[in-house]
Amino acid sequence: MDAGQIYAAKLTTADRAVMAIESDSDLAMGMAVGEPPAILAALARRAEAGTLSDLRVWYLLSQVHSGSTILRRELLGRIRPRCLFMSGVERALIKADPAAEALIDFVPCAFSGSPRLLRDEIELDACVLAVSPMDENGFFSFGAANDYTSVAAHCARTVIVEVNPAMPRVACSTPLHVSQVSAIVENHVPLLSFGEAAGSPEDEAIAALIAEMIDDGACLQMGIGNLPAAVCRRIEDRRDLGIHTELLTPAMAGLVHSGAVSNRLKTTHPGRSVYSFAMGDEPFYRWMDGNPQVYSLPVDVVNDASEIARNDNVVSVNATIQVDLHGACNSEFMGGRQYSAAGGQLDFVRGASASKGGVSIIACRSTAQGGTVSRIVPKLDGPVTTPRNDVHWIVTEHGAANLRGKTLRERAELLIGLADPKFRDELARGL
Repeated sequence: MDAGQIYAAKLTTADRAVMAIESDSDLAMGMAVGEPPAILAALARRAEAGTLSDLRVWYLLSQVHSGSTILRRELLGRIRPRCLFMSGVERALIKADPAAEALIDFVPCAFSGSPRLLRDEIELDACVLAVSPMDENGFFSFGAANDYTSVAAHCARTVIVEVNPAMPRVACSTPLHVSQVSAIVENHVPLLSFGEAAGSPEDEAIAALIAEMIDDGACLQMGIGNLPAAVCRRIEDRRDLGIHTELLTPAMAGLVHSGAVSNRLKTTHPGRSVYSFAMGDEPFYRWMDGNPQVYSLPVDVVNDASEIARNDNVVSVNATIQVDLHGACNSEFMGGRQYSAAGGQLDFVRGASASKGGVSIIACRSTAQGGTVSRIVPKLDGPVTTPRNDVHWIVTEHGAANLRGKTLRERAELLIGLADPKFRDELARGL
């Protein structure tokens, strides 16, 4: 059979497709924009009916589709989350019912390690994901969600795809062929949309400091949120920037539109903006669709520190929750609970540090909870996400400090200078 005939033979409804998912099995779910809403709703219906139980779901960065279906409070237990990155979905569940925390199993793992974990350690029974429509050669694109999902789709025993014409078709290293798919569900719905609001005064002050550290020819990695977007708005006059980033956003696309990004100086994939997953709005997804200037790769490739370092002048910008007086950063634990996860922060810190001319920047506002709590602290409240040995620049709205080559006392003095003035005396008394 040709690709079209294979497609037609495997096309079915979501309810029929998920009958292949067995109880007491391991399933990987597409991440963020890659969540397949129709398939997840069908899985939830099976769990509600009692025909599916002990389904271990492996995923990062859950969104509204999973939150309104398989991750509903009443289904926890039959659905057993194996969460590698906590999002607002899990935090809301725990806030509404603290007992839910015991039913959400957090698995510590660097984002770059998730493909290997799912491929080599878990032996996945199934993978469900959203994909772009099939091309003339029978291949689906992972679109906005390559990350770990592409690896999971290539190694799971059962693969169910949800074909959505709204998913952008983006070139990638390992597209998924229709012959590798167990079942196909069609569902034309808008992709999840994520806006970028104007930053707070503190964010704008931090962005101004970071922008001064980005020269022509830099290769960028930016995180999500208002702060990276504010940085991007301030560097639209740069030239010959490159993009090698875990997350691609509308703000980074704006740098392409402005002429700031050419990607011509990159060693890896010159002429292309490389990413692992993308989150934005409908115009952004349209810009990605069929765009030869963008290219997606699995996260174990994009976030490989040695791959990052092959490019010169890498500038990595990430956020943190706390910084201790020696420079160690906690970027994932808050209020006595796991808040997010390590993600790719340390990979890009190390990759940028190993890049010729590279700069690693970790930023945060100096305070939290309405200015009542200092983010510069004598001791972290959670795990070390980025060790003091790896930290390069720390930036708050009060300044920027290069910690390389500094003694412990010098680091403490610099970091106290980045704290909110009302906390500086208290922090200094601990020296």
